[in-house]
Amino acid sequence: MLDPSFFSYVTVMSITPGPNNLLLATSGVNFGFKRTLPMLFGILLGCAIQMLLASMALDVLLHWMASIRLPLTVVGCSYLLWLSWKIFRAAAPEARERPRPMTLVGGICFQAVNPKAWLMVTNVALMYANSNGVITVLLGFAALNLPCILIWAAMGDRLRSHLQVAWKRQAFNSLMALSLVATTAWMLYDAVLLS
Repeated sequence: MLDPSFFSYVTVMSITPGPNNLLLATSGVNFGFKRTLPMLFGILLGCAIQMLLASMALDVLLHWMASIRLPLTVVGCSYLLWLSWKIFRAAAPEARERPRPMTLVGGICFQAVNPKAWLMVTNVALMYANSNGVITVLLGFAALNLPCILIWAAMGDRLRSHLQVAWKRQAFNSLMALSLVATTAWMLYDAVLLS
């Protein structure tokens, strides 16, 4: 049986701002809730795959993560900065050629370079997988993570109707891009401090 600390940890890590949630909110604003769902389920599946990998190879992962934490963070943060630029430059609502939302596969693959996701699943695997069983932890994790990330996609979708004016959409995209840059800077700072 999973203890209350599992529920609080996964919920807090899943609901707080981070790369996944900022991208989900931005996608909800720019593409709507339905078109954001493939990315959302990709994020959920990507985290589940990470959780499974982290739980099954915990000893190896701990040694491996210690040696590649900084390079993984730099690669992940570089990708986040590129995404920030793409968000900042996102087309206005009336533009003819709209960018497409991230796909299911894109959402899964994004987890490989998302430092917050790695931190979250590694901690959950360390604290809960051995004593509760991998499948129980995986199902509990998915059950808690899904509503948290749905909130961000739905919030973006709700904001969409208020952001139909080009300058408002650009202001929102700029704010999301700057938030992602700030998140990236914090993760890089943290990684360098721990190295």
